[in-house]
Amino acid sequence: MATAKSSARMQLHRSERHMFSTSDDNAMMKQIQATHAPDGREVDVKPILAIIEDIFRRSTPTLLGVVLQGSQAQQDALDEKATQADFNDALELVAYSVNKISCEILCKCSGGGDAHATTVAIFYILTNYSWDAKVVLALAAFAVTYGEFWLVAHLYPTNPLAKSVALLKQFPDTNERAETFKPKFDALNDLITAMLDVTKCIVDFKMLPPQYISPDMSTATTDIPPAVYWTIRSIVACASQIAGLIGMGHENIGSNTEAWELSSLAHKVSHIHSYLMKQLTLCHQLIEEKKQNEFYQSLKDLFGTPQIDNIKILKIIIYAKDDQQPLYDGSTKRKASIDVLRKKHVLLFISDLDISHEELLILEQMYHESREHPTRPESQYELVWLPIVDRSIPWDEAKQKQFETHQSAMLWYSLSHPSLLRPTVIRYIKEEWRFNKKPMLVVLDAQGRVGNPNALHMIYIWGSLAFPFTSTREEELWKAETWRMELLADAIDTTLFNWIIDGKLIFLFGGEDIEWIRKLSMTVQAVARAANVTDLQMFYTGKSNPREKVRRNNTAIVAEKLSQTLQELTLMWFFWERIESMLLSKVKQGKAIEDDPIMQEIMMMLSFDGSDQGWVVVSQGSVILAKAKGDIFLRCFLEFDAWKDQVALKSFIPAMNDHLHALHSPSHCNRLILPGTSGAIPEKVVCAECGRPMEKFIMYRCCND
Repeated sequence: MATAKSSARMQLHRSERHMFSTSDDNAMMKQIQATHAPDGREVDVKPILAIIEDIFRRSTPTLLGVVLQGSQAQQDALDEKATQADFNDALELVAYSVNKISCEILCKCSGGGDAHATTVAIFYILTNYSWDAKVVLALAAFAVTYGEFWLVAHLYPTNPLAKSVALLKQFPDTNERAETFKPKFDALNDLITAMLDVTKCIVDFKMLPPQYISPDMSTATTDIPPAVYWTIRSIVACASQIAGLIGMGHENIGSNTEAWELSSLAHKVSHIHSYLMKQLTLCHQLIEEKKQNEFYQSLKDLFGTPQIDNIKILKIIIYAKDDQQPLYDGSTKRKASIDVLRKKHVLLFISDLDISHEELLILEQMYHESREHPTRPESQYELVWLPIVDRSIPWDEAKQKQFETHQSAMLWYSLSHPSLLRPTVIRYIKEEWRFNKKPMLVVLDAQGRVGNPNALHMIYIWGSLAFPFTSTREEELWKAETWRMELLADAIDTTLFNWIIDGKLIFLFGGEDIEWIRKLSMTVQAVARAANVTDLQMFYTGKSNPREKVRRNNTAIVAEKLSQTLQELTLMWFFWERIESMLLSKVKQGKAIEDDPIMQEIMMMLSFDGSDQGWVVVSQGSVILAKAKGDIFLRCFLEFDAWKDQVALKSFIPAMNDHLHALHSPSHCNRLILPGTSGAIPEKVVCAECGRPMEKFIMYRCCND
């Protein structure tokens, strides 16, 4: 079906129709409609129209005494058509009608007959033809008369035969009296141009695919008969002008009334053309929408139909056009065919052109690892980048350079050009796979079935362990998972990973306030010495979206030996991106915060990051033992004297936890910042600390520190 938007546009242009129809006499149009009794005969009007255009192009004087001759290519094309049997057969079928109309026009116009009566007479001759054939054949009849007039007028100064004909018919000397005839010929040329434009428009309407014609387009088809009428009536007016010139000889023309009448008709016919073109444009838009909707549905059906392999689906997604190698191989820097993906697990990396360096780097590390061990089961996949671009924005040199820069940095396959992704496929990606700016990774198995609508989250969380990256595998991994330091920190740093294995007491912390970091580090280390805790280690993870401030913090932490830290900001970004991915992975599985302990811990970590202060998570090796906001944790250690006696009785961690609980206040103000482009954020989010629903606000952020 056509969209409501397109229907509204069609309705809008219907309001213009009063300018087109109110001047038409309803009774007159009923009379014309009464002559219409098509018998089903089909006339191929395109070749006839091509000849008509050629006659007008070669006959019509563009300047005084100058006649257009047409290009050699146009003449060659017409000559080629003239040798074709089908072309000649089509002309033979209509030749009688064309000649009859030509005679009717000459007879009635030479005698000064009524224009409407002559027009009706022509309609009766054409009663069995379709509307497009009527107007083309009538125009062909006039073109014969018009062409003969200009053929004689053009040749008689140099050709004796033409001169004799001109003398007998008393043709006017159009060259010697050019200024006198100029207003009349200008008006005639304008009207012929308008008639030709309307005729071509009517033919274009006829060429619309009938299976897509709907009531939305009915206004266009009902306006065709009046358009045909006024075009044929204009043909009669033009023929009258030509007939009036024949027999004038050297008579003077003292009035431009006839030229004014032609100009008035030209204005009316031009307006009809303008209106019909708007309608035709809308029809094309509606038809294109219907075609796209059909293609969209066929795409949905294809994904729901079992396939032998993945090639048919991949060829629908990646439109090869005439290019049999639509892919670009990042490893060889050469083009490749879609067949290289046959019967393989294919990961479709979908993004716009604004991909961050960090996102590409993490994906590159995973892909590079798989290529280093090509025989491992978890390496049996191919990665393909599908760049999504806004087609409404012109593709310029800057965008081409941006695309090529990303493409050259990728080791995997990518599209040779973003245009190979058709608009309907982009629509499918956005509506069915929920793409909304943020990069995603759609998994297709060897048969082209969607194994996971977005595996990027699970790859961030578990890496190659997530193979074959299906939603089923994602669920299996979560079932086997607990909230532990390996899940929280993964192997983002070798030192931290070794601490976990060795069972060290780890203080993982983050935040931006360097003064708080200094106080925390010095206080914790002093307490550790006082409590004789020898295996305590501290590790700084910064903030999500690390900027210059975090970079300076890193430099200060290393220089002052306050703690171990993630030196690369990319790794710091990835630490927080993994935690966000955990949330989105859980949400995708339909998990609720209230019922999922791991999800509660994830939300707490994201709340820590969303706040303006620091935070601390404590673990003994893999086991997470405590967590707290930065101010409470620092206060706990500053008040070590209040609980140091408990260390001997309970050990260090239980004593610390008891004091943290004592400092905890039910009053809190937690802030959670989630990406608005992920498309998977739940409508209801509860506080990880108290379980109450959190208020929702809209935040716009621009960070360029």
